[in-house]
Amino acid sequence: MVFLTIFTAVDAMSTMVNYKNVAPSALLNFYLYSFPEIIQKLLPVACLLGTILTLSSLNKANELVALFASGMSLLRITTPILIWVLVISALGYWSSDQVVPKATKQKNYILYYDLKKEPHRFSTIKTDKIWYRSKNSIFNIQTLNAKGDGAQGLTMYFFSEAWDLVQMITARQVTIKGPQWSLENGTVTVFSKDSSFPLTSEFKTKNIVMAEDSKDLQSAGQTADMMSQKELEHFIKKNKDAGLDTVAYEVDYHSKISFAFAGLVMCLLGIPFSVERARSGGTMLNVGICLALVFVYYVFYSSGITLGQHGTLPPVVAAWTPNIVMTGFALVLLKRLKR
Repeated sequence: MVFLTIFTAVDAMSTMVNYKNVAPSALLNFYLYSFPEIIQKLLPVACLLGTILTLSSLNKANELVALFASGMSLLRITTPILIWVLVISALGYWSSDQVVPKATKQKNYILYYDLKKEPHRFSTIKTDKIWYRSKNSIFNIQTLNAKGDGAQGLTMYFFSEAWDLVQMITARQVTIKGPQWSLENGTVTVFSKDSSFPLTSEFKTKNIVMAEDSKDLQSAGQTADMMSQKELEHFIKKNKDAGLDTVAYEVDYHSKISFAFAGLVMCLLGIPFSVERARSGGTMLNVGICLALVFVYYVFYSSGITLGQHGTLPPVVAAWTPNIVMTGFALVLLKRLKR
């Protein structure tokens, strides 16, 4: 709550300076929809500070000494903390998968409609990167609106069983109503083995029936933070089937899972510094050291994601290496305690 309050206060002042004449209700709604993402990002830090403050308090009152003297191991003492951190991590993952994507869509809607007053930018989320493959056809959409029921710049390629190009359809405007697609101002080009030249004809309107549903296309116009894990997995599969590069989305897919365990990693890092014998500076020095480790973790994590998105590291390695390395470092420190 402390971090959330500080972040919101600072960011709200900046927002009010950058965007004039914004209704208070719009600003309030914007931050209400921002809270799920902010909280989900801050959960690992909260887990770390909770661990440090709890164990440091027990250590300062010599209660840890009493627990060790009674025969309890460090693992036994910290088991309740680790269980709670796992529960919090599970809730954080559920939030990032189910709550954050929906809240992000609403936040972006308010950002472009009420704050920036540029609604046309909200309707055009992705351009030139929307490809789909359906059986023996591949189609490209230049622009898909936010609802997934309207598109511009459609190009469709139809292939034979031997994957020879037999037909191409283009259209400037497309209205999508489930599997029923209404095309406007386009062309149909037929490639025949009996002719050396393709035959092209123009049309003003044309209706076609597609296997894809408009809901299936909605994820194509969204970034990874606006899709659930299932939607992102489906999006990656569809683009892979079309032979497209999905490395960046694969990194996002694995990073959503790996970040859910960041709270557990932070907790393990905090335990060794909280149970060592008292030193000058006490609890606040422990907090300072661990916050420095948090900074190192986030730098490491961000660097791994960037390297993965540029293809330098495999997606799984890029997403999980920071957790593995920092967990290994925490286990080394815990082993040195010999408790």
